Amino acid sequence: MTYLSVRYCWLLRLLSLGLCAPFLSGCNLTPLKQRTISSAITLEQAQNTTLGHAFLPQTSENLGLSGIRALVDPHEAFAARSILTRLAEQSIDVQYYIWRADTTGYMLLNDLRDAADRGVRVRLLLDDNGINQLDTELALLHSHPNIEVRLFNPFSFRTYKRLGFLFEFERLNHRMHNKSFTVDNTVTIVGGRNIGDEYFGATDQVLFTDLDVIAVGQVVQEVSADFDLYWASPLAYPIDQLVKLKASQSLDQLDLQHYQQQNPERAARYLRVLTQSSLIKNLVEQQLDVEWVKTEMVSDDPAKALGQASPEQLLTYQLQYAVGTPEFKLDLISPYFVPTKVGTEGFVQLASNPNLSIRILTNSYEATDVAAVHAGYMKRRQDLLNAGIELYELKHHSSGHLQKTGKNRLGSSGSSLHAKTFAIDGKRVFIGSFNFDPRSANLNTELGFVIHSRNLASDISDLFDKHIPYQSYQVLLDDQASLHWLEHDEATSKPIIHSTEPGTHAVSRWWLRFITKLPIEWLL
Repeated sequence: MTYLSVRYCWLLRLLSLGLCAPFLSGCNLTPLKQRTISSAITLEQAQNTTLGHAFLPQTSENLGLSGIRALVDPHEAFAARSILTRLAEQSIDVQYYIWRADTTGYMLLNDLRDAADRGVRVRLLLDDNGINQLDTELALLHSHPNIEVRLFNPFSFRTYKRLGFLFEFERLNHRMHNKSFTVDNTVTIVGGRNIGDEYFGATDQVLFTDLDVIAVGQVVQEVSADFDLYWASPLAYPIDQLVKLKASQSLDQLDLQHYQQQNPERAARYLRVLTQSSLIKNLVEQQLDVEWVKTEMVSDDPAKALGQASPEQLLTYQLQYAVGTPEFKLDLISPYFVPTKVGTEGFVQLASNPNLSIRILTNSYEATDVAAVHAGYMKRRQDLLNAGIELYELKHHSSGHLQKTGKNRLGSSGSSLHAKTFAIDGKRVFIGSFNFDPRSANLNTELGFVIHSRNLASDISDLFDKHIPYQSYQVLLDDQASLHWLEHDEATSKPIIHSTEPGTHAVSRWWLRFITKLPIEWLL
C-alpha cells in the first residue's frame, strides 16, 4: 500500500547515511510557475445540466439539507463513479490520495478522457505519493484541452520518489488524504475509498472493506468550494511542470483500454457491473432511497500541509463542534487506530460517564497492512480496556471472501478494513477519510461529512450488535489483567479463547514490542 511509504519515512531517513547525497542533493522542489485559474461551475450552470435539472425539485424542497445514500458495496461504489462520469455535461472535479495503475484505475481514467472528449472540463487533483507508474499517462491526459492534472505536494525526484523523504522530509511528510468525486457541481462521492482494484472488490487477493456516501444538495457546494481551495494551493503543481514528455509522445498514442486487456476477465466483470447497476438511474429518476438530512462538511485547509493552518482550519477542530460530546453511545470504526497517550486519556475520561457505552473496531494484527500502526495501538489497549471500553479487532477473513497474501515486518499486501466512520448517540455519523491516528490529526489533510441521520447511526450500531462480534476478535482482560482474544465460531457458536494475539508468532511479537519502544508514534 502506498501509505506505507509515508508511515515508514523514518526508516528511510535512518538508512540515508549520506550514500545518495551526491545524486539527490539538488532535488529540491522547483518554484511553482504560472497556472490557469479556474473554479467550480456556478449553481446556475449546474442546474442547467441533466443531473442538476433532475435534482432541482428535491433540492428546492429541502433547502439547507443534503440527500445522502451510503455506498457500502464496492461494485456499486465503482459503478457510481463510472456512470456519473458518463452523465457529466459541464465539469468533473476529482481529488484522491491513491489512484492505482490497475484495471479499475485505468477504466475510470478512460471514462474521464471520454468525458473530456465530449467537452466536459475535467480537473484531476492527486496526491503525488499515490500515483505509482502513472506519470506518463497522467501527463498525456494533461495535454488534452479539457483536462488539467495537478499533483499535490509533489516529489522533485521522479525516478524513485521515495528517496525524496531523505532530503525533503519535513515537506513530504504531509500528504493530501482527501477523497472526493464531484460531477457537474450537483452530485459528489466522499468517503474512505481510493481508486484501485482493492477498493472496488476487483481482486481475489487484496480487498478493502470500505464506505463512501453519495450526496446531492447543500453539501455538494461545500465540497466544490473545498476542492477549489486545494486546486489553488501553492502545493498543487500542474503535472507538466514536473513530468516532461518526449517529443514523440502524444495523446493520440494513449490507449487506456489496452491496459484493461491485461486482465480481460476482471475488466469484463466490471463492464457487467456497469450494465447491471441501476443506482444512478434510480437516483436521477428520484426512485433511490435518499435520506434528506443536515450534513456538515469538515475538512482541513490545504495550508495544513505547509504547517500554516490555524486551529479553526483543521478538521479535528470542526469535527469536535459538529459532533459534540457523546452522552450514551459511541461506536467507532477505524482501520488505523492509534489514540496516543493524550487520546487514550480522552477516551478514558469519556468512559468515566457510567451512562456511556464505547465500542471500537479496528484491524487485528493479521488483517492490518501496517504493522507499526498496530504497535501504536496495542500499547494503549490495556488502558482502554481498564476504562470499560469494548475493543474488537477484525479478522482477516471476516467478509467471507477476503484473503491475505502474506505480511512482512513493515506491513502486508493488503488490509480487510479501510472504512473510517463513527456514530454518536444514535443521531450523528461521521464518514470520511480521517483515521484516528496522529498522521490524520497532525500531518495529512482530511475530508469528511458529519451526517445527522438516525438511520445511518442505527446501521453502525447494528453492526456492533449483530455482526462484528462474529467477524472479529474481542479483546478482553482476564482475572490477572492479561489480554486474551475471544473468537466466536459461527459454525458451532462456541467461544474460542486465544491467550496470544491471533496471527502472531514469537518473531512478530518481538518486532511489535520493539516498534512500541521507538519514538515514532507521531508519524503513525
